Amino acid sequence: MTDEVVLKTEDLTKHYGGVHALEGANFEMKKGEHIAIMGDNGAGKSTFVRQITGVEQRTRGKITFYGEDVEFAGPLDAREAGIETVFQTLALADDLDVPDNLFLGREMTKLDWLGPFRLLDYKGMREATLAGLEKTAVKIPNIRNSIEKMSGGQRQCVAIARTATFHSRLTIMDEPTAALGVQETAQVENIIRTLKEAGEPLILVSHNMRQVMDLVDRIVVFRRGRIVANLNKDETDGQDIVAYITGAKTGAEYEGAA
Repeated sequence: MTDEVVLKTEDLTKHYGGVHALEGANFEMKKGEHIAIMGDNGAGKSTFVRQITGVEQRTRGKITFYGEDVEFAGPLDAREAGIETVFQTLALADDLDVPDNLFLGREMTKLDWLGPFRLLDYKGMREATLAGLEKTAVKIPNIRNSIEKMSGGQRQCVAIARTATFHSRLTIMDEPTAALGVQETAQVENIIRTLKEAGEPLILVSHNMRQVMDLVDRIVVFRRGRIVANLNKDETDGQDIVAYITGAKTGAEYEGAA
């Protein structure tokens, strides 16, 4: 982990009419750092992720990504800037195989001298897919199988491998193991550890306390749309985190998320 700041938000706020879903979120993470975002349902976690990934437009506030102020018009802008997000819905096309899913919307082409006509570079996409799977230690027996023929764990791993294939500058995972069994969960967690070893920053949205304590450096707790705690993993425990999530601790002593 270095002192280089990957992502910083200042006063990040999102209102839906009279509903204040996110209010004044100040957040900072450094390169190589893995941070968990925790909180009860409706605490503002997903709203925060939607603002920094361009899924929604913020009401006010500032987002800085690797030292540059950014205003993503949509998720594609965020992805092109290097933010890869694995949402709970996975956003995979069931009838396509693994390479087609990884390169959906950014297909590799060849013979570009043909003017407006392009030929898809299937060989190049397959090779890049295999490299991405190897980087994350994801094992898919046959990458030519369609996604609909795969288990939930394999689908989740394909979505995560997409982040490695395109050398993301920041990976965000939203409840990546919520619907998985024990073995599949272990595989996803191994991928997260692989990203950590490679020095790649990651934001993990999770309700799984054991997972959070095993995998991240810091825990940022949201409650009622506000950040109420910024805790070093080694200086806290599950009971302390739950106290912030439930409001037993108010976060009055909290002075920032950096």
